[in-house]
Amino acid sequence: MTADTLLYGLITSVALVAGGVCGAMFRLPQRVVAAALAFAAGALVSAFAFELVQRPYEQSGAWVVGIALMGGAVVFVAADEWIDRFERGSAGLAITAGVILDGIPENLALGATIGEAGSVAILVAVFASNLPESFAGAVGMREDGRSARATFLTWGAAAGLLLVAVLAGDAVAARLDTDATSALRAFAGGAVLASLAVAIFPDAYKRGGPAVALATVAGFLLTFFLAE
Repeated sequence: MTADTLLYGLITSVALVAGGVCGAMFRLPQRVVAAALAFAAGALVSAFAFELVQRPYEQSGAWVVGIALMGGAVVFVAADEWIDRFERGSAGLAITAGVILDGIPENLALGATIGEAGSVAILVAVFASNLPESFAGAVGMREDGRSARATFLTWGAAAGLLLVAVLAGDAVAARLDTDATSALRAFAGGAVLASLAVAIFPDAYKRGGPAVALATVAGFLLTFFLAE
């Protein structure tokens, strides 16, 4: 574990905790939350397309990347369906579980790319994603009647889990050969792209309507320029 790994993990965890605390204490207009979600989604698309698809493809070829990418998507969709059935009675807990499910591949990928040129773009994208998602989850928990203390503890635990994911991504990538590292990154990329299609884009559009397209493009441009 390097100092950069710990720093990156703490930054993404702070976003998760901050969003959870704000969601438990304040209310924001739905359109603001929608714009933040769409911005984060655009940032994720750009950063992950380049760092988790293009670069692994250049290093290991289409078969490794294609199989791993589809594998990540299949695993995410299966896990998401299971969570939907398990948490059907609680909107807040379902959103929280979904954020954790989204966050694990994002943070694994972040850990696996630390030290490379595109890692800052991924860090920005993950930070931008964690903040509005945890805010929405905390709002849902509050609407379920959960106390502020329970909400704070839940999001603190989630932040700790995703910090571990960053550390694990860095530790595993350091021990793998080139093809295995490419497969790990593409697998995480497939899970993230599936999460965007299943959860983030639909939620942002539902909350904010067609105007979220502009926020999506703004997020895309930000991480595109950072990755250059």
